[in-house]
Amino acid sequence: MTERKPPGVPFESWVDQQIQAAQRRGEFDRLPGAGEPLPTEVDSTYDELWWVKRKMAREGLAMLPPALALRKEAEDALAAALAAPSERIARKILEDVNVRIRDMMFKPPPGPPLGKKPYDVEEIVRQWRQRRAAATGDAPESAV
Repeated sequence: MTERKPPGVPFESWVDQQIQAAQRRGEFDRLPGAGEPLPTEVDSTYDELWWVKRKMAREGLAMLPPALALRKEAEDALAAALAAPSERIARKILEDVNVRIRDMMFKPPPGPPLGKKPYDVEEIVRQWRQRRAAATGDAPESAV
């Protein structure tokens, strides 16, 4: 809408005119949810951020505090390291996440504590070798 409210016309009347003109042009036809009742929440308490939460859910977004996000990242990194195709890749994954864990340990952000310590790369690589040997039926690899 680019036109300005004419002087002397009450704001409410001018807005009503704009809405009616848009309806005549069909600008409200085929909007998402047209003709459907407004969604109701099971919880009847009012939440000021209801629309933000709904938008994030609709877009598949999540917002975790930094420590919880890193905790999830560390768990995913551990699983990725144990499933890595080579020892070099497993080490790289663990060393990268350990840098972020150490950073957060010494410079904690606001929010809940991380509750993680850096992984023992040698121990995880030993587990990786055992899993690899069990999966392939080979003897465990020596350190590379």
